Amino acid sequence: MAVPPIQRSPNAHSAGPTARVRFPWLLDSVLGLLIIVALPLAMLAIPNTVSVVSGLLPEGFDKLALMRAHGLALPAMILTVPLAAVALRHVKVPHMLLGGLTVLALADVAGGFAGSTFLVATLRVLHGIGAGLLIPATLVAAWERSMALRAIWTGMLAFSLLTAQALALWPLDQVSDWKITLQPYPLLTGIALALAAVYFVVWLLQGQPPMPSPRAAERSRLLLASVPAVGISVVAISTASEEWGPGLVILLAVLAVVALLVMASFGGREGRTLAYVMVAVGIVLLPSLAQITYVEMRGLGGPGMTGLWIPFVVAGVLGLASAIAVRLFAGARWLAPMGLLAMVVGLCSVRVLVPAADGLVLVIPFTLLAAGAAVALTSALSQSGIGAALFGLALCFPGVLAGYLLATGVQLMMLRGVTVAQQLVDRFVGTLHLWSLIGGFLVVAVIVLAELLSRRAAPADEADEADEADEAAEPTGGDSGRSPSSAPSPDADGHSASSVSSGTSTGADVGVEAAEGGSAAETAVPTVRSRRSERRGSPMAVDALEVPAQPAAGAEDRPAGAIPRVPVSPDSSGAADRNVASVEGVGEVTGPVPPVPPQAQSPEDTTP
Repeated sequence: MAVPPIQRSPNAHSAGPTARVRFPWLLDSVLGLLIIVALPLAMLAIPNTVSVVSGLLPEGFDKLALMRAHGLALPAMILTVPLAAVALRHVKVPHMLLGGLTVLALADVAGGFAGSTFLVATLRVLHGIGAGLLIPATLVAAWERSMALRAIWTGMLAFSLLTAQALALWPLDQVSDWKITLQPYPLLTGIALALAAVYFVVWLLQGQPPMPSPRAAERSRLLLASVPAVGISVVAISTASEEWGPGLVILLAVLAVVALLVMASFGGREGRTLAYVMVAVGIVLLPSLAQITYVEMRGLGGPGMTGLWIPFVVAGVLGLASAIAVRLFAGARWLAPMGLLAMVVGLCSVRVLVPAADGLVLVIPFTLLAAGAAVALTSALSQSGIGAALFGLALCFPGVLAGYLLATGVQLMMLRGVTVAQQLVDRFVGTLHLWSLIGGFLVVAVIVLAELLSRRAAPADEADEADEADEAAEPTGGDSGRSPSSAPSPDADGHSASSVSSGTSTGADVGVEAAEGGSAAETAVPTVRSRRSERRGSPMAVDALEVPAQPAAGAEDRPAGAIPRVPVSPDSSGAADRNVASVEGVGEVTGPVPPVPPQAQSPEDTTP
């Protein structure tokens, strides 16, 4: 009498070769330092600060044309980010990091020789391209390293957006040459380039660990994200070139925000949440801090840059610590809206505390904005794959430009008809307060929109994920089942298609196949297939269990050949709790299938 064994499929994480890193702490340490230096350096390309030193321009320079040329860095950046994310499929991440920093270094060196508006425009475009290469490359480099590295990336992104305007203005205090706007921190660029070279050497010595890359459908969405980026760039350049009224500028900015939110609605539930968070952070954070920084300058009664560095440092440290804490200890999905709500509270505090003669009180709004953005980004990023992360990143910086457009329209509306200096100061402060109100309502609208669409689309997403899991688990040719000994092939992120993120199943689709008549060699094996929905990011793989079927009526008349088996999938606790309909030729199974199947009756044991 033969007792069929229980056979298990290999664990999903054992499938596929993995690179062996001898000293992972060395690679992580160098990469962490590179992220801390490179992200603020990339954000420094965004602010347009040449108007602050317009009095130092030589004769013959068209000041308005120079301001327009200086503002070309952000449009160049938002067009480069999605293209660089797609190019990472063919270009190694260390190569892109070195390339982006080399472009920034060359632009800094050439900035000292700028003598025309055309050359300024060229160098600012190069700054935008270099920054656009750095941002997705650092994210992909940190994606599959230690848990803290991804939190450092999100924390530094929030901190860099918070301090970009202040860092760009800091070197302009009491300068004698306007060209400093084209090379604000050449030493920082050199340090980042040296760290990138060290990272490249360590990466080579460690055997070139593989980097994740988006799949084909995700690359198509990244290319699609460049469409609103082009539109918003054209609108921004046209706004700077034409004398459009504030009403038209505000209308175009609102349409740009709506287009970004529509684009963020594409993809799965977790990807949508991250895209909404990226758009909200991009629209609100840097445009708000740019206005706060200008209002707090000494000429408007504020403490100046020397009084702002303590609030910025405290906010940056707390934001970074919040991101690491979320990544290491929590990571729950509800933290994303809570982080956005913290940003709303920070914007409300701006209306109460700004302007402030004492810079220390600004710790409150700065910390709320930095920590809220870091928590929201870290929580949303931990629920997403690399393709969704790059897609959200491709929407973040068009959001920054759309926020600048909306803030400019509001400012033009508030400053209309101003003739007195004190009235000008009051209108600047009033513009900041009105913008804080608009930004707060916009973030609340994004929270509500994300929750509503996520709840409505959750059942459809789970069904799609279940279908994708079944398609990945079943063989491509024929109707026969997969061999239990064959390991599932990993996807682009290195995980198996049959991995799940929790032990709960959301439903089962049971398909029954039965064969009738024929000889024992021609009789098909009746099977019961159970489907489980897949969730992302799971370390647990579903093992296949083979249970012998009870012999059907008339089985004693057949040769005692191969015993038919019914493969079922166990749940996370190991018990296969599935109700199976009656199958022709198998009999009726109504209760739960036990983990260890009973011994099947052999046809030789039947009494005639």
